[in-house]
Amino acid sequence: MIFPKALVKGNKVALVAPSSPVAGDVRLDYALSYVTNLGFDVVVGESCHSSYGHFAGEDSVRAGDINRFFKDTSIHGIFCIRGGNGAGKILDKIDYEAIKKNPKPFFGYSDVSALNIAINQRTQLVTFHTPMFSEPNFADADTYTLSHLERFIFDTRFSGLVEYPENHQPKTLVSGIAEGALCGGNLSCFSATMGTPYEIDTAGKIFFIEDVGINPPRIDRMLNGLRLAGKFDNCAGIIFGDFTNCPPIDPNYSLEIPEILHNLNLNCPAIYNFPCGHLIPTTSLPMGAIVKFDGVSCTLEVL
Repeated sequence: MIFPKALVKGNKVALVAPSSPVAGDVRLDYALSYVTNLGFDVVVGESCHSSYGHFAGEDSVRAGDINRFFKDTSIHGIFCIRGGNGAGKILDKIDYEAIKKNPKPFFGYSDVSALNIAINQRTQLVTFHTPMFSEPNFADADTYTLSHLERFIFDTRFSGLVEYPENHQPKTLVSGIAEGALCGGNLSCFSATMGTPYEIDTAGKIFFIEDVGINPPRIDRMLNGLRLAGKFDNCAGIIFGDFTNCPPIDPNYSLEIPEILHNLNLNCPAIYNFPCGHLIPTTSLPMGAIVKFDGVSCTLEVL
């Protein structure tokens, strides 16, 4: 994998919205202020000012921002500032050759997982699963969340144990030790690309999974689709992150998330309740980097 060069204060960086719109939203101003206060010279992409239905501009606008900023050698890093829906629609419009020639830090999560996975697999560039500045909960980000985000902004090659927030300890699903390149992100995103050229490759990797606002039966359906596709059979290990705001429709009818995970009957090391996803506090992760976790102590180390 290729590690991009870390950012330093004074660098010029770009804000993009590859999914849902932020145009006219005060959260765009918040994002601009936050990144400026980090010490960067900020360029705002056209997608951040565009709206086309539930997208931040037409596909050509959203893909165009990403392609343009990767090609622009004066831009040192790219921050996606909003998730939602739309990143999957531009996967076939991204200039992956340009990314290979101009590797730089690329940050985002949620719907941006589709781009993280495609970039990882097609260019070998490590990207970063991080909170996004125009997401509704970012204004509530605590010291833990911000420190882990900024760690990867200023040190893309960070290695060491991942600290957990107080009172948030991952739990064992299947014991054992697993090591491999980290892949995955948002369950809904990579479920939607199954059977396409952008399908996630989990072979020999640590598979990270999280989601938000999805009821347990739908989560079970998507996980079963991954099971039937063999995505759990050949991965080195699995980390289930947070499933935020995913309560049962009827507690007397639906299984809870831990029960669904146990019923997968996985045959590789796996942990759950990992503090990463659509929650505060949340950690950040280097997608594509080599990591190692212990399914008993539930520690995670970036190697």
